[in-house]
Amino acid sequence: MSYSLLIVESPSKAKTLKKYLGAGYEVLASYGHVRDLVPKTGAVDPDNNFAMKYQLVERNAKHVDALTKAVNGADQILLATDPDREGEAIAWHIAELLQEKKLVKKKPMKRVVFYEITQKAVLAAIESPRDIAMPLVNAQQARRALDYLVGFNLSPLLWRKIRRGLSAGRVQSPALRLICERELEIEAFTSQEYWSLHLDSRKGKQKFSAKLFQYEGKKLDQFDINSKDASDKVLAKLKKAGDKAKIEAVEKRKKTRQAAAPFTTSTLQQEAVRKLGFSADRAMRVAQQLYEGVDIGGGAVGLITYMRTDSVNLSAEALEEIRGYIANNFEPEYLPKAVVTYKNKSKNAQEAHEAVRPTSILRTPQEMKKFLTPDQAKLYEMIWKRALACQMSPAKFDTVSLDISLGGPQNLFRASGQVMVFPGFIAVYLEDVDEEAPADEEGEAKLPPLEVGEFVPVDKLFGEQHFTQPPPRYTEASLVKELERLGIGRPSTYATIMQKIQSRDYTTKEKGTLKPTELGKVIAKMLEDNFKMIMDIGFTASMEDQLEYVAENQKNWKTLIREFWESFIPTVEIAE
Repeated sequence: MSYSLLIVESPSKAKTLKKYLGAGYEVLASYGHVRDLVPKTGAVDPDNNFAMKYQLVERNAKHVDALTKAVNGADQILLATDPDREGEAIAWHIAELLQEKKLVKKKPMKRVVFYEITQKAVLAAIESPRDIAMPLVNAQQARRALDYLVGFNLSPLLWRKIRRGLSAGRVQSPALRLICERELEIEAFTSQEYWSLHLDSRKGKQKFSAKLFQYEGKKLDQFDINSKDASDKVLAKLKKAGDKAKIEAVEKRKKTRQAAAPFTTSTLQQEAVRKLGFSADRAMRVAQQLYEGVDIGGGAVGLITYMRTDSVNLSAEALEEIRGYIANNFEPEYLPKAVVTYKNKSKNAQEAHEAVRPTSILRTPQEMKKFLTPDQAKLYEMIWKRALACQMSPAKFDTVSLDISLGGPQNLFRASGQVMVFPGFIAVYLEDVDEEAPADEEGEAKLPPLEVGEFVPVDKLFGEQHFTQPPPRYTEASLVKELERLGIGRPSTYATIMQKIQSRDYTTKEKGTLKPTELGKVIAKMLEDNFKMIMDIGFTASMEDQLEYVAENQKNWKTLIREFWESFIPTVEIAE
């Protein structure tokens, strides 16, 4: 009996797809990469137009055997590896292997992509197969060749100069540089003392506090009061002004706050680190499981769309379902009149497919929880809430700012407060941030109703001592954010970068932050001294632009490799 052979990367995905496709299909997994560069000199040959020598990935040999056997009985082959460049390259490698074995001479072989593993999406994808996209494959081959050329030429130098077993990577080295530079800033940092002066007051039973921002007609800068002595002198003068302060100005404003965009790979990793305490790598492993399919009673189903993406767009169908859910489960004012759209802030964003979202908003975290592991449940809930919140109304606040004088309008204190009058999207989800909010931002405090000209009692005048803090070390979340801002790496590489710089003992984790080890500092210094282009943030980002041109079929991939090689090899020779 003939059948269509569908080849995917992972066995769990194969299981989910088999259920949707039924008897006419055989679904097998390649278990990831089937070929890789030979692990020795000459795998990329600069003297032979950068010809690349591939070999079978040994651990996957038995799976490749199973694929070749299944091809014999199939009347068509569908390559359904993951829908990104890596997946496109794996599909091409499988096709190359099958062609070498002369197994597919007269059989149609096509590429299909699933951005979500649901019955509807899978059947639609099968209906519209395409050819392998060679520009994407070539962009991936170029990336692999560049990484090989850097690693194979730099690592032996590190072995000889520092110790065996070390490695330097084209993208991980600039990431290490960022961490080491931040550490140097922290080590060079000199803390400075400064004081803030405060007035405590009340109206009726409602207490509030204000901070001195103008003294003797001059707006205070951070270090104007920089010792206990200076603070005591100002307080002594202010205390002579009596026990009543006067309301000089009342400013009321309405403020709105928009929901964050639905998740991209980068923002998903950042929030999983901040909110859930995951590493970037753990977040991606769990997301992969949710994408590939989980048994939710009636068989396996993919619960989220593909997790490697830098798009903030949602499909029309998803938007309709999310807006319908809000309409049915919230008061009318929680649903905006029109669909909320988002713009991508990341450099080199590829917007071909969607943001990370649940495949159906109707599968609530509460209902799914019993089918999921604790990690899966936490991540699914976060993705679900973020997707729902992105289509909800903004939160609304009433903000009030009071200017209060003591001893005349030349001495002014300011009290700020804000009250949430409508939660909007905050009812569902609020994005975390890495850095502490600046001290002068409106607090959540509620200020009593006061009028200009009114007097309030001075209950207490006091000074508070502060010291400036060094810049914070990077967390995995803030480093991913910075790499994305600088245009270094791709969504698929962030987790690997984090994992490599830690597993190779170049950095350690201290209270969730990345600190370079002595070894990491030595390597960064050696690379910085000898291989400026590899450590150069701008150069690494411009290589991403070049790889982008290859993927868009605007540049020849061999030309890109040659240009890189011609500027790189002289630096190796000098360093030798």
